[in-house]
Amino acid sequence: MGKRSRGLTLFAASCLTLSALLSGCAADTAKPAASADTKTETKTETVAGGEIPVGILHSLTGTMSISEVSVKDAELMAIDEINSKGGILGKKIKPIIEDGASDWPTFAEKTKKLLQKDKVAAIFGCWTSASRKAVLPVVEQNKGLLWYPVQYEGLESSPNIFYTGATTNQQIVPAVTWLLQNKGKKFYLLGSDYVFPRTANKVIKEQLKAEGGTLVAEEYTPLGHTDYNTIISKIKKDKPDVIFNTLNGDSNVAFFKQLKDAGIGPNDITTLSVSIAEEEIRGIGASILEGHYAAWNYYQTTDTPENKTFVEAYKAKYGKDRVTDDPIEAAYDAVYLWAEAVKKAGSVDVDKVKEAAKGIEFNAPGGKVKIDGENQHIYKTVRIGQVQADGQFKEVWNSGQAVKPDPFLKTYPWGAEVNKK
Repeated sequence: MGKRSRGLTLFAASCLTLSALLSGCAADTAKPAASADTKTETKTETVAGGEIPVGILHSLTGTMSISEVSVKDAELMAIDEINSKGGILGKKIKPIIEDGASDWPTFAEKTKKLLQKDKVAAIFGCWTSASRKAVLPVVEQNKGLLWYPVQYEGLESSPNIFYTGATTNQQIVPAVTWLLQNKGKKFYLLGSDYVFPRTANKVIKEQLKAEGGTLVAEEYTPLGHTDYNTIISKIKKDKPDVIFNTLNGDSNVAFFKQLKDAGIGPNDITTLSVSIAEEEIRGIGASILEGHYAAWNYYQTTDTPENKTFVEAYKAKYGKDRVTDDPIEAAYDAVYLWAEAVKKAGSVDVDKVKEAAKGIEFNAPGGKVKIDGENQHIYKTVRIGQVQADGQFKEVWNSGQAVKPDPFLKTYPWGAEVNKK
């Protein structure tokens, strides 16, 4: 997304407590790195003291902490692993952790601090598209580098951002096609009221026109919204075949609980989500989500040797009850891809790292990924999964190979209509 709202219900709050949702919300804050000139070309001088400072910027509090804390944990794990093997260019990576607090202006403010004061070589962070778009002009103006780990709505490509989550043709578009072919033609679009759901639904509406689907309704609620009874009454009345869910954060807790309380289960209406993964299932409850679908590029159950090692390491570090998921894996991948680009460049200079990153591959837990040198997105395999009673996904479909990122939908005849609007 990737989305990737104030005030939780008591139910949501109890879910968050459940391992601080998403995690070891332990505040592992590091001290700021020594100052240096703000210009990108001097960043190699910044690391002369033996450490390479990087920013970790996620919502550790607020409505989005249900999803973002564990992403922070994955980035720290990757840093620890790299440091245990000697670091990069003979230097250790030093994480400087900041809390975006589920507030988009705060994300921009923290980004400015990380780049201008802490002189970080890169920032790993954000979840929602609103936070990413708040950060984008700051990293561009300060010649910084953001590694963004969450699926998102596409229609963007910044020279100062690497997108390691899925773009639209690697999640939403194939999911819609699969639903039309397997679950029905009548779609009810439900999302949080910000850029990701609105843009995603703009794409979906054009795709439905092109592929023979029907739009039943389109509804948005604020991030953090908790009363879905009126919308669920409309859903019962309209009888769609599919609810395509782009809600984000703890709103999903309320929606799915109220959907079940209303007697609507996965055998009644198919619901497919693009922002609910294993971590959110752990907070919402597998008994509530069992049978529903989600589209991602990675599941904890993905069968690769690298994933077996990754899952074991993550649980060993953070607890056997913790789970991995797609944004967690994409965040972990981001640190390794950046590290490989730095090694290849022989420098943390942003321009040199960007050039070196073109075509770099990494044997990720979800399968081999590669950086597309044209748009700084990642080749990724598309997967659709169904929630099981144990809170894990059973994969029901995949693309068979890594899909080239197409953020502006240039390869689809109807994509031109999306880009006009």
